[in-house]
Amino acid sequence: MINEYYILRDNEKHGPYSHIELMDMEVNATELVLSPLATDWQEAFELPEFDEYFKSIGIYAPTTSNVANFGWRLLAFVIDYVIITIGLGLTVGIFVAIGRLTTSTISMDPLSSTSSTEGDLLFRLIFLLILTSYNSTFEATKMQGSIGKFICRLVVVNINGQRLSFGTALSRNLLKILSSFLFFLGYFAMLWSPMKQCWHDQRAKTYVVRKPK
Repeated sequence: MINEYYILRDNEKHGPYSHIELMDMEVNATELVLSPLATDWQEAFELPEFDEYFKSIGIYAPTTSNVANFGWRLLAFVIDYVIITIGLGLTVGIFVAIGRLTTSTISMDPLSSTSSTEGDLLFRLIFLLILTSYNSTFEATKMQGSIGKFICRLVVVNINGQRLSFGTALSRNLLKILSSFLFFLGYFAMLWSPMKQCWHDQRAKTYVVRKPK
């Protein structure tokens, strides 16, 4: 029959089911399913009839048509950069103000006792650590991406379209730091990648997908 599907669980073939019944059974994106229109087993996320179901539970299988381009990713980064810079600046300003109000002899300005160059390096290091923690945390949540990515409708997923674990998200963002030390060359790798993956995406086996409206 046209709506008879089989699913492989515990190395056993189960079915037949309709695709609605499989969704009620909470079929996993990577489970093998035999479609009535196919001759071989496929992972469930590869079947277009399950596309809307997986999107509704936060699974976005990466394809050449839905991966985010350079422009969207750059815009998301700029938004996050502004958010973190303002937040960090306000935090430092508050501590400096408190320090000046509570003592007249000891400066609480974290950059006052260092040279301009050392202060700049310290600020950059703190910024990188905050940015790494910020991105890693948000990518491992249901948002599947930072605030900037959320505004731009971008999500970071693994090869199966699923949310990243915190470990994968952290390794991905640590690799970003390495790219930044190499004149950001790793970021431009997406310009010639079929799946628009930066160097850190390729190493972590992740993708940035733009969700439909």
